[in-house]
Order: sequence, then structure tokens, then C-alpha cells
Amino acid sequence: MTPLLRRMALITALAMAGSGAAVRAGVYDEIMMAVKRDDAAAVIALVDRGMDVNTVDAEGTSLLMYAARHGDRSLVEFLLARRANLAQRNRFGDSAVLLAALAGDVPVLQRLLDAGAELNPPSGWTPLLYASFEGRIDAIKFLLGRGARIDARSASGLTALMLAARGGHGDAVPLLLEHGADATLADQNGVTAAEFAARGGHEDMARLIRDHAAARQAADAAAAGKAGR
Repeated sequence: MTPLLRRMALITALAMAGSGAAVRAGVYDEIMMAVKRDDAAAVIALVDRGMDVNTVDAEGTSLLMYAARHGDRSLVEFLLARRANLAQRNRFGDSAVLLAALAGDVPVLQRLLDAGAELNPPSGWTPLLYASFEGRIDAIKFLLGRGARIDARSASGLTALMLAARGGHGDAVPLLLEHGADATLADQNGVTAAEFAARGGHEDMARLIRDHAAARQAADAAAAGKAGR
């Protein structure tokens, strides 16, 4: 092949590659726009045409995460059937099950957990922590019923009780206490759930938490005394 023909072949190849990239970029934009406007039918059509089911946006948020966050149960079901990655996380550390907990969508939570999403990861944020952050009472009840660890901690030592207290969630705090949340715990800065409640001006809540903390400390002291005899 002459140098001229080689140059022409290279130009043609580059043009074709660029055209393919443009098409891919266009389809990517199309599917992300569809999922952001909750157009499940368009998302399903694009995945059926061959779009990667684990497509993510610039922040790493996947189609399944969007569907879970917006409570789109039919789209969640479709994406799970196409083997969407349950463990995928965006750059903020969110996963589909965490975002479902944040939204308080119990049916989506149940479907994701049934599909294998983690209820009690070994470290970091849990679905119960996310639900407690927003005071999603139905989701909290559901997760506790599924066996969520009530005193699981975030990386900074926050518990579900601390998050509910910090948010002033008057229904969530008593529920967590009734299920045995440890009111004596503090985060990595030494702040307890009662102190979080007090800082937010929720004095009745702070008093309730302090009462539970005192009762727990008394029970622990009595148990330790019996053990020492």
C-alpha cells in the first residue's frame, strides 16, 4: 500500500471510530436523561437495544440506584432480571439498597434484599442508618424486622439512634429505643444521641434518651455486681 493509501485508510478508520464514539455518547446521554426523568419505558427499550445495564452517570450512580431512589418498582424488577450489579456504589458510597432506605420505600427495599443486597455490611453505612437519617419509620420497622444490627456504626461512629436524634425524628427515636438501641454510645467526637437531640432543641427527646442511658448503665452495673460475687 502506498503512503497516500495508508494515510487515507487511517483517516477513514479514525472517522469511523469517532462516529462510533459519538453514537455511544448519544445513547449514553439518552439513557441517563430517560432515567432522570423517570421514563422507565425508554430505559427498558435502550437496555433491550444493548445498552449496559450497569451504565452509570458522571458520579457513578447506576440505573438501579436511580430506580431505587425514585421508587420505580417495575424498573427495579427489570434491571434485577437483567442482572444489574447490586453491590455497585457511586462516588459518595451510595448503593441501590442504601438509596431505597433513604427514600423509605419498603417494597423496593424488600426486593433488593431478597435479591442479595447487604442488610448488615461488615463496616460503613447500612440501610438502617440511611433510613434513620431521614426518619423513615416504616423502613426502620421493616429493617429491624429483617434483623438489621441496631447499633451498627458509620465510619465516624454514628448509630441509627444518633442519626434519628440529630434529625429530631420523634417517631424513630422511641422506636429504636424500644428495640434496644444503646443510648450510652457516643460517636468518634464523643457526642451521644442525647446530646445530638439537645443541640437540635429537642429537649423532651434528649430527656427520653438520657433516661434510657441511665437505665442501661444501672442494669449493666447490677449485672457486673452479680458477676463479681
